[in-house]
Amino acid sequence: MDFELSEELIAVRDLARDFAAKEIAPTAATDDREHKFRADLIRKMGELGFYGAAIPEERGGSGLGFLALTLITEEIARVHSAIRVFVNMQVGPAMVLDRFGTDAQRKRWLGPLVAGEKIGCFAITEADAGSDVAAMRTTATRDGNDYVFNGSKIWISNAPVADCGLVYAVTDKGKKHRGISAFIADFTRPGLSRRALDALGTHASPLGELTFDGFRVPAENLIGHEGEGFKICMWQLNNTRLSCAAGALGVATASKEAAVGYCNQREQFGQKIGQFQMNQDLIAQMIVHEEAARLLVYRAAWLADQKRPNNLEVSIAKYTSAEAAAFAAAALRILGAYGYSTEFPVERYLRDAKSYQIVEGSSNIQKLIIAQDALGYRKANRE
Repeated sequence: MDFELSEELIAVRDLARDFAAKEIAPTAATDDREHKFRADLIRKMGELGFYGAAIPEERGGSGLGFLALTLITEEIARVHSAIRVFVNMQVGPAMVLDRFGTDAQRKRWLGPLVAGEKIGCFAITEADAGSDVAAMRTTATRDGNDYVFNGSKIWISNAPVADCGLVYAVTDKGKKHRGISAFIADFTRPGLSRRALDALGTHASPLGELTFDGFRVPAENLIGHEGEGFKICMWQLNNTRLSCAAGALGVATASKEAAVGYCNQREQFGQKIGQFQMNQDLIAQMIVHEEAARLLVYRAAWLADQKRPNNLEVSIAKYTSAEAAAFAAAALRILGAYGYSTEFPVERYLRDAKSYQIVEGSSNIQKLIIAQDALGYRKANRE
């Protein structure tokens, strides 16, 4: 295996790193504290082509691939994890439209999402349908040239601010998961109400509930065919889960860097605290977890670029990187009171790290996928 990044990928990584340092870092603490949504950053990242890395050039992307997208996501999350969420909210719908959409759907929605001109999201989770996607109850009933939506989605990133989004809903209750369909919806139409929600971390990433009450979506906005929504949703989650894993990797790196820096600065009992073996133990474990996660995340991205099945590898990467981020946030222990203080970003890393053990398939779900594949109960990489 070649572990070296190409010059093109290094340039992409450095562009994202420079952007994050100049455009995101200066206000990261304030944006988090004030729960400030940065629409300007969505547009700027679109202008730099960050959302189009995995989209072909002929459809407005750069065609650089999933490893490029992974590097971009990692660098953004390393500075501010909440801004990383914007990448998935644009990329998720864009990739689905690229893979499953019609030419008319792509013409209307794909370009604006990739350019950051429209703010996107994807709505899957419901109050009683989290890990169990097939348990969703939001319905989409055909009525002439429209589908009429009724129900609600909760814990949806960008819900309070999205212009449009993927919405998964039940079109045939009798067919269970085979009765779920996928739609691209214009959120400016009547029949949709929104409620903002607060959470432990990612405060600069708006989170909310979407309630559909007679919300009409033109039939032409159906993606694929009726009943293909579950298949599309699983495909989408595998790809956005990979980007999520890259985000966790960024948080793990940031936490380690904060711990190492503080160990070389702080003195107690007449020596740098990095001299104490207890702190060296923590630093060593952070580095090992981070490096293992990086190799696994990059492998999953490489497989995606080779157009090879990678569901199992994505689950392994997501689980490993989420746990690495959570462990590395133990840097708070090294910083002591300063880690607990909002004067340092480590407390933000700790809060943001917890989300990666929950979103895009919890750590428990990833372990389920990995174990069932090994036991032969359900193979993850089915063609």
